[in-house]
Amino acid sequence: MLKIKTCLIFGFFLSIINGYSQNQKSLKTAFENDFLIGAALGKDYFLEKEPKATALILSQFNSITAENVMKSAIIHPSNGKYDFEMADKFVAFGQKNKMQIVGHTLIWHSQLSKFAEKITWPDSMRIFMKDHIYTVAGRYAGKIKSWDVVNEALNEDGTMRETVFYKTLGEDFIKEAFLLATKADPNAELYYNDYNIEQAAKRAGALKLIKKLKDQGVKIDGVGIQGHWNIKNLPLADIEASILAFSELGLKVAFTEVDLGVLPNPWDLEGAEVNQDFKVYEKDPMMNPYTAGLPEAIQTQFTKQYEELFKLFLKHKDKISRVTFWGVHDGSTWLNNWPIRGRKNYPLLFDRDYQAKPAFQAILNLKN
Repeated sequence: MLKIKTCLIFGFFLSIINGYSQNQKSLKTAFENDFLIGAALGKDYFLEKEPKATALILSQFNSITAENVMKSAIIHPSNGKYDFEMADKFVAFGQKNKMQIVGHTLIWHSQLSKFAEKITWPDSMRIFMKDHIYTVAGRYAGKIKSWDVVNEALNEDGTMRETVFYKTLGEDFIKEAFLLATKADPNAELYYNDYNIEQAAKRAGALKLIKKLKDQGVKIDGVGIQGHWNIKNLPLADIEASILAFSELGLKVAFTEVDLGVLPNPWDLEGAEVNQDFKVYEKDPMMNPYTAGLPEAIQTQFTKQYEELFKLFLKHKDKISRVTFWGVHDGSTWLNNWPIRGRKNYPLLFDRDYQAKPAFQAILNLKN
């Protein structure tokens, strides 16, 4: 009897210790009353090809975003032809694990279906948009919680980009995209998503655009601030100003693609313009200084910047719906190959061995 009681007592305390340990090691648990914690997943992750990655994803995140498989070049490769194989598996992974699923993205000028790039007539573009949005968003209605409906439609000065959508339909292509998405899935949350819209000029353009949509009665639920930043110039004041400005329009604010790069970029390049490429720098050691790992001073700076960023997020948690990291760990980040290919960057909370960095614990400590 004494042995049984001892075992029960030991088991009770062990369960408390394990529960505490799991709480301390889980981003999604730590911030469950504040905002969702997400990650963008490439196909190797939602196909569960890397067991360590799967364990990390399931333990840390309660939201997932399609990194590439829902972009039109992949899901709608030619006129009249769709390929849903990978997108279906992405959605199935999220459903199986009871995660909030984010669709990325319905209308974007980059990674666009090749045949759509060549459209020159307004009516043809409207046909494309209607068919694409109804087919894709409609297929996942009730399964995908929110969509990045339009992605990166603005220039750095807040004016409209001269994309194929703008050239054929003018600024109204954005209104039409949101109206179509609303019809395709009336219950999905609809976001406008862009990079650098925390910066004053581009923010002003985004505010003007979104206010016009809302004044016209268009359903738009939130704005996605991508959050591709660098530890050397994290714009905390601009980020806070943007949270306040967008929320004043009645929008949810999501940080949709967060990573903090540590490497130098040509001319202090900012943002996430995927078409920028600087091949001339590929063999320049000055642009790839940390091949053997991060120096302690840089790791400390990285940790402090993530800590300050999450302090700001917590300050405005009532306005923020989600914080999503653009990737799972440093080995798979897109920043290893942008804007210079073949570099070794360290922008996420988990290293190439799936181990948490000091920044991870610093963030969790904010909740203690």
